[in-house]
Amino acid sequence: MSAIPAPMIPLTNGTRGETVNIPQLGFGTYKVPPADTQRIVEEALEVGYRHIDTAEMYGNEAGVGKAIASAGIPRDQLFITSKLNNAFHDPKAAHKAFDDTMTALGIDVLDLFLVHWPMAKTTSLEATWTAMVDILGSGRVRSVGVSNYQPEHLRTIINANGVTPAVNQIEVHPYLTQEPLRELDKELGIVTEAWSPLARGVVLSDPTIDRIAGELSRTASQVVLRWHIQRGDVVFPKSMHRARMEENAKIFDFELTDGQMAEITALNRNERQGSHPDEVQGVK
Repeated sequence: MSAIPAPMIPLTNGTRGETVNIPQLGFGTYKVPPADTQRIVEEALEVGYRHIDTAEMYGNEAGVGKAIASAGIPRDQLFITSKLNNAFHDPKAAHKAFDDTMTALGIDVLDLFLVHWPMAKTTSLEATWTAMVDILGSGRVRSVGVSNYQPEHLRTIINANGVTPAVNQIEVHPYLTQEPLRELDKELGIVTEAWSPLARGVVLSDPTIDRIAGELSRTASQVVLRWHIQRGDVVFPKSMHRARMEENAKIFDFELTDGQMAEITALNRNERQGSHPDEVQGVK
């Protein structure tokens, strides 16, 4: 199957000067069991996803790598993200962890490598970010960024060495719209990626979203994912069912009106489904 017609968003990686384009829609692998990962990712690639998000923490990088190898899709048509786990923030450990990620994935160059959690109370933000910039300088990754970073974390690392993360991957959904942090990302030139875009399914039964879905003859998940797309964030829903993978990809042939967008944004409760970054200070 041909690739999903997802818009591309440019990332500037800060040191090599290359512009890297990331597909705005991707496929997430959080909590995909390692034993099932190759099959699930192969199905996602068959459906047309070309952006795959994984992490050492998920324990399924090797399965992602096997799916990439078996799919027969040219490497330059895929965008692969992985993340630095919490136990490896020490610079030497970070370099070793990156090597292990590359071995597990079985690729020569990674598209995006993120610090998974800041762990600002127990590690040095500056030292970890400098290690990430050094990894970028090796030429084995095209862009580096962060995940779950708050405003003070972003300012600290940028001030440390002048390099701005390409991406900040944070929890975003209609019940946690993250407007101030998204605006800061935009101001700094950082692309926001939304994890848990459907709030782990909680928002799919919201009456407002259900009504809008009815008005458009779409599903609730399609409406919420379209809301993310029109806000300009990168989004990567996860499903282990092919029919849902296909449903989540069918979001580029309709648009929400300004009024519908505003109604969904107004659902914000500042309500998290995952951990607050300040709560994650050790190996997770």
